[in-house]
Amino acid sequence: MKLSTRSRYGTRLVLDLAKRFNEGPVSIGEIAGRQGISVKYLEQLIIPLKQGNFIKSVRGPKGGHMLSRPPEEITVGEVVKALEGGMSLADCVENPEECNRSEKCATRNIWRAASKAMYDKLDSMTLAGFL
Repeated sequence: MKLSTRSRYGTRLVLDLAKRFNEGPVSIGEIAGRQGISVKYLEQLIIPLKQGNFIKSVRGPKGGHMLSRPPEEITVGEVVKALEGGMSLADCVENPEECNRSEKCATRNIWRAASKAMYDKLDSMTLAGFL
């Protein structure tokens, strides 16, 4: 199992902003240069992170992006959930109608338990813990 590039790069993005939390807005170009991620890809990640209230943007010549909350108030699990669009390793865990076997499928319970364990761990880690 692998996390998507969205989650991995998005976590790098918010950690970059967390490191500069008290320095004001940071341009997407600066983040792209430090992280080795394209500006276009980071711009796509900003949208769900803003919708999830992790990032706020400031317009203008000294504008950019910054965390909307302190790093100790944002968990890695929250960020991953926002970027993945859910919190399950398999679609059938959150959407049983996706599979006609979901009511009697033993593996569905495995994926549910594994998803819970993974997110319990990710939810226990704040951005501040990695600065």
